Amino acid sequence: MPRIAGVDIPKSKKIVTSLTYIYGIGKSTSLEILEKAEVDPDKRAGELSADEVQRIRKVIDEEYKVEGALRSEVQRNIKRLMDIKAYRGLRHMRGLPVRGQRTHSNARSRKGPRNKLSTKKKRREK
Repeated sequence: MPRIAGVDIPKSKKIVTSLTYIYGIGKSTSLEILEKAEVDPDKRAGELSADEVQRIRKVIDEEYKVEGALRSEVQRNIKRLMDIKAYRGLRHMRGLPVRGQRTHSNARSRKGPRNKLSTKKKRREK
């Protein structure tokens, strides 16, 4: 298993797909990286030579923000929105959808499980 950017990438899959296991790299970015590193996208990750893996690592380190650095930047951006009390920041704070989705009937994954309303017990009359 080659290790790139602190992530073990699966060796049985094509390198284009394997690179997407790294946070911050999707399919199009993966193709760009392989083009810059001059590596055949159809090769399997296990078939790469040490030189090819090194070239891929170099391109990612020099030109892309991935994994921990990217995660921390995203968290800083969210914190900044919350600090300046922007609308999106308030939605993050309240745990509601941030991008304009409706909340009347949906958004259960963001809002969490439904709160059950206590039902009134009917008083027994004699």
